Amino acid sequence: MQNEISRRRTFAIISHPDAGKTTLTEKMLLYGGAVQLAGSVRSRKNQRTTTSDWMELERKRGISVSSTVLQFDYQGYQINLLDTPGHKDFSEDTYRVLTAVDAVVMVLDAAKGIEAQTQKLFEVCRQRGVPIFTFINKCDRPAKGAIELLDEIENVLQLKPFPVNWPIGDGADFKGLFDRLAKQVHLFERTTGGAYIAPVEVGGISDNFVRERVPEGTLAKITEELEMLDMAGAEFDSGEILAGHTTPVFFGSAMNNFGIELILNGFLQHAPPPQGRPSNGEFIKPSDEAFSGFIFKIQANMDPKHRDRIAYIRICSGKFERDMTVYHSRTGKKVRLASSHRLFGKERETVNKAYAGDIIGLVGHADFGIGDTLTTNKGVEFHEIPRFTPESFSYLHNADTGKFKQFRQGLEQLLQEGAIQCLSLKGSTVAVPVLAAVGPLQFDVVQFRLESEYNAVSRLEPASWQVVRWLPDKFSEEEMDKLSPPTGSRFGWDSDGNPVLLFASEWAAGYFQQNNESLKLAKRPPRWNGS
Repeated sequence: MQNEISRRRTFAIISHPDAGKTTLTEKMLLYGGAVQLAGSVRSRKNQRTTTSDWMELERKRGISVSSTVLQFDYQGYQINLLDTPGHKDFSEDTYRVLTAVDAVVMVLDAAKGIEAQTQKLFEVCRQRGVPIFTFINKCDRPAKGAIELLDEIENVLQLKPFPVNWPIGDGADFKGLFDRLAKQVHLFERTTGGAYIAPVEVGGISDNFVRERVPEGTLAKITEELEMLDMAGAEFDSGEILAGHTTPVFFGSAMNNFGIELILNGFLQHAPPPQGRPSNGEFIKPSDEAFSGFIFKIQANMDPKHRDRIAYIRICSGKFERDMTVYHSRTGKKVRLASSHRLFGKERETVNKAYAGDIIGLVGHADFGIGDTLTTNKGVEFHEIPRFTPESFSYLHNADTGKFKQFRQGLEQLLQEGAIQCLSLKGSTVAVPVLAAVGPLQFDVVQFRLESEYNAVSRLEPASWQVVRWLPDKFSEEEMDKLSPPTGSRFGWDSDGNPVLLFASEWAAGYFQQNNESLKLAKRPPRWNGS
């Protein structure tokens, strides 16, 4: 079992929108032999679309709206790669993914450096102590200088960069990379649309082919920069990388396949195997005999023909075997895991066994929820996955009364994914759902999926609230009636029956709390406040 665990690598790719995260994911699949032809995020009709962006909405808009699991074998490694949404409105999905991985590849746009969402996601990784590998993308376009980008990583993120390779040329003159560890030059040739593996010539920096293809001035500049880096005296320290203090930096162009093999191989060589995790009682090691794992994502209606629901579980210890019986920690019930799948974007196949570090999909368990622990050791329960506090609110109207059943069923299934919450208002005579989410794009996703997957047309109506707070558990309507919240506030309940109070602004929430100091308001539902 230990051999199986040690060859697992489970990681996520994160970035600000448009930095090239999904393109890099697709090219890693190409170089890893998982696909024969790389797709394009913004593909034309006659081109192949990306494997990770499989939803119809993702393909139409050219953005990732949901995280995707991609599993494949490469050079003896079992890889669990997770492509994450970059847009801040989908940050809750990305955050949950970051609880399930052992390392992260952070993608930066060479022209823009560190952007807002990148910094936010980095802080999440820092809090968890997750090792970070950096890929500076789009070096084949006008960009900041390589040294300037390294300084930005160090000064903005307080993360020590170690450039594993170095760009040869820049912009339209970007020709390849110098591998500082192997002391080798890699010069690439472009392929049509970057759909195929780029031809590469490898050798020493003084070899004739380098002098023939790289202008003398460029070669002199690179030599000077490499000497300066060597004089700085920084050494490649695996311990500092695993501790999250140092980030190995790789340069390249995901679109043109420059440097993809270098970061893929470099990452697999130096990234950690599955790591242990704290539970409520003890520290769980991957090599522990008892099976354990936690659910970090629910995907509804992945197969529209069967209206199925798939729960993504990160295996933390032991060996998974299909048809095994485990404890469901939240309910205390025993459940048999009969329908288990290995995942590759939208595609999946039955998996009979899996090990710590793997992510598998479980079908047919309506009781499973995000954060639930599954284990053969009844005493193990992993920490809850906290939710983000909603900041956007909207009414969702059923636009076709003849499709009420489809509307309710679709909404119920989409709510199970946990990206949005549904609130009901006290004193409301019309049962119109109030949706609450981190960002308004989530509402567009719900609306699109209701129509495309459930044939239910809906209408959004913006709500005036900006803040939601949870009242103490079992807070009654009679107690609500005794309070005097600010004008524009409304009492209500979430989908689990927890009482809430909606405010028009942060100021209104603060004013109410100031005048009701004995009443404890929370930013998350009771189940999520302990983490």
